[in-house]
This record gives sequence, structure tokens and C-alpha cells, in this order.
Amino acid sequence: MTALGVQAQKLLAQRRPRRSFSDPSIRALIILCASLAVVLSSLSICDGHWLLADDRLFGLWHFCTTSNQAELHCLRDLRQAHVPGLASGMAVARSVATLAVVVAIFGLELLMVSQVSEDPRSWHRWAVGSALFLLAFILSFGGLLSFLTLLRNQVTLMGLTRTFWSEFTASFLFFLSAVSGLHVNSISRTDSVTHPWGLPAEF
Repeated sequence: MTALGVQAQKLLAQRRPRRSFSDPSIRALIILCASLAVVLSSLSICDGHWLLADDRLFGLWHFCTTSNQAELHCLRDLRQAHVPGLASGMAVARSVATLAVVVAIFGLELLMVSQVSEDPRSWHRWAVGSALFLLAFILSFGGLLSFLTLLRNQVTLMGLTRTFWSEFTASFLFFLSAVSGLHVNSISRTDSVTHPWGLPAEF
């Protein structure tokens, strides 16, 4: 290697940008937000009781009735609620909501693996994980919308339970994690293209 090549390598080493401290911190916050969304959605779907209307409690898995503040009497046969299309429609709603959690778990795994490994494909894993969270948001929101549409005549703002709002919050966090992840990844890719200091050993 010539003296000019040695000097050029030293200059590039000095100008090579270091990874900003804020980048891994932001990615860690996105992973934390995504993890919280998965937990909230899982708990909400497992409980499944999303709407209280008078003395009836509507859920993804059960239909419950109560009288005189007595113990709940729950039935798995949603046709007993006498709401047209509730049984078949609720099967679709809970399937879509459950699939959203499964997709989000795979997305979360890709986000975490992309931070552990430092190979050149890490940005691709992060992008795919963020895209999966966007898909999870669409599925989760679809489940919420299906539930509200099926019970549109019984829905009141005060009747929606905490588990419903937990699912609503999880759906919003899915969207926030997806958009933030894709945006952070696009900035990182732009910086790597704009500052291509990682040149081969021979100048």
C-alpha cells in the first residue's frame, strides 16, 4: 500500500461516523412499546369480556347474564344472546384478534434478534418486524371494528370494559411501533448510503 493509501485510510477512519447513542435507545423504546402491546392484547383477548350492556356481558368467548347482582351465568353458545349473526361474527372477530397477537410475537422476535446480531441483514430483520407490527395493527383494529359492528345496537361508551380499552390501546401501540420502527430504519439506511465510509481494506 502506498503512502497516499495509508493517509487516506487514516482520514477515513477519523471521518467514519460512529453509531449515535440515540439510535439504539430509540430502538429499545420501540421494542419496549411493542412488548407492552403484545402483553395488553394477550390479556384482553384471554379475558374477552369487552362490553357490558344492562345485565348482559358480551365477550369474544362467552355471553354472560346476571340478575340482582348475582353471580354471572356464562354460556359459550353465543346464539343464546339473540343477536343476529353474533355467533359466526364473533368467531371471525376473535380469530382476527388472536392472529394479530401471533403476528406481533413474530414481529417482536425479529426486532429483538436484529438488535442482538450485528450482521448486515439486521436492518432487513428490523424492517420485516416493523411490517409485521403494521399487519398486527390492521388485524387488531379489524377485530375491534368487527366486535363493535356486531353489537352496534348495544354499544355505549360507558359499557365498554377495561379489557376492551386494553385491546384498543394495544392496537394503537402496534401502529405506533410499526410506524416508528419503519421510520427509524429508513433514517439509518439513508445515513449509511449518504456516508459510505466503510470502504474495503485496499484503497
